[in-house]
Amino acid sequence: MAHYLMSVHGPAEMEEFGSYGSKEEMEAAFAATGAFNEQLKEDGYWVFAGGLESASSATVVDGRGDTPVMTDGPYLETKEVIGGFWVIDAPDLDVALRLAAEGSKACGGKVEVRPFDGLA
Repeated sequence: MAHYLMSVHGPAEMEEFGSYGSKEEMEAAFAATGAFNEQLKEDGYWVFAGGLESASSATVVDGRGDTPVMTDGPYLETKEVIGGFWVIDAPDLDVALRLAAEGSKACGGKVEVRPFDGLA
């Protein structure tokens, strides 16, 4: 089994109900995502998952010099940011991609899949 990061991308600028058109759409997506999370756990793929605060809450830390430099984030100025993620344990990329498609449908956002490098 290998670990994969499935990151959910969405707009950097959020409306009243995030990237959803209405409160009902947002609540439906949250419920579907919760059900997806439970299925990941039941099927043994779950490692960890979480939603992130807005990119404006980030702090960028550069510790390469003698004294760390900390600046308000985000690190990149972009139109889309990572809004949340799953770390899964899947037997191969095909399974990870199938799960990402299910997660994308549940949360209503694009999901990027990246394998961990295996060096840790």
